[in-house]
Amino acid sequence: MLKSWAELAAASDTQNCSANMTISRKGKPVRLNSSETRRQKLSNFSRHLWREWRKLDLPSANANVIVAVSGGADSVALLLGVDELVRSKKLASKIVVAHLNHKLRGKSGNDDARFVSTLAKQLGYAAVNKAVDVGAKATAARDNLEQAARRARYEFLRKTAELHKAPVVLTAHTLDDQVETVLLNLLRGSGAAGLSGIESVRSIDTSSEILLGRPLLSWARRSDTEGFCRQHSIEIRLDEMNADQKFARVRVRKELVPLMKSFNPRFVEGLARTAEILREDDIALESAAARLFELSLNGQTQRGKEPALRTDLLRVAQPALRRRALRQWLASCRGDLRRLEHSHIVALDKFLFSTRSGRVIELPGGARIVKSAGLFLYRGPRSKH
Repeated sequence: MLKSWAELAAASDTQNCSANMTISRKGKPVRLNSSETRRQKLSNFSRHLWREWRKLDLPSANANVIVAVSGGADSVALLLGVDELVRSKKLASKIVVAHLNHKLRGKSGNDDARFVSTLAKQLGYAAVNKAVDVGAKATAARDNLEQAARRARYEFLRKTAELHKAPVVLTAHTLDDQVETVLLNLLRGSGAAGLSGIESVRSIDTSSEILLGRPLLSWARRSDTEGFCRQHSIEIRLDEMNADQKFARVRVRKELVPLMKSFNPRFVEGLARTAEILREDDIALESAAARLFELSLNGQTQRGKEPALRTDLLRVAQPALRRRALRQWLASCRGDLRRLEHSHIVALDKFLFSTRSGRVIELPGGARIVKSAGLFLYRGPRSKH
């Protein structure tokens, strides 16, 4: 009998682990009996997953699907649920498991990668593993560590999907992740977009047609994913950073959420419902703002082909629509809204009504907004002109 899952990983390379084994507590392999391996009936977890899969209109046949797996309970449960759907013939998709080692946790991170590779192999799926020194990247870019890790992760997932011609990438965000995100955004003073939380489906980035799907987001709790892993006798990997309270998200999880639940035991479900309502409102406002943006375009472009914007129509619009239209314009000119804060949008909004001449609005990165002859003109960084 193997004594550690690390030994199991080595043994899997020599085909010692068959498809009817799974990783048990302490990483030891457990052989399932023949009735379990033949069973086609879906678990309650997988039924919920299948219901959400159809609701989100994710591809169920003739498509490659990338499943992001960290080794934690949420992502392992997602992989096991997808595997049930494949084996029950609900899905006719090729599954590829993707794991990124952020090189932040030394040996533990390396062990996570081996764990994910072993589990994928046992289930019969290809695994793509990559290591990226996120700490070095964050330092070089003077970036927040959490944001640098997030960007590295989604860049890796996008490239993996492109390599395997997969139209969709799945991540295992849960209802608990949704609530933590909304609370963090509330503490930062976010508007409706931030308080809408995480989307169930979106493009993996603005320039890609690859979808990022989160089929656990609207219904699964951490207790559900942990319980599902226990049903499969898998002791998942634990990330010690998830207990480090120097991270704001961990403090929200450990301190703020329990406090809120003392006021309302169903606080998590209630806040998730609020986020859904705000998301619907935000979509409607964004659509209306897009129309205002379209009407305000001057019909001509300045040097660099950035569109000029008429100020007269913007001035008579409602502030909520006007500011959203300005954000959409800046996004079209810059390519993204990185480093832009609400204060920049407010300053630009006030600039609309200013009667003083010769002023410009400075934006992060060296770009400027100039007002001339009833138009807003976008000027890129001085080094480019």
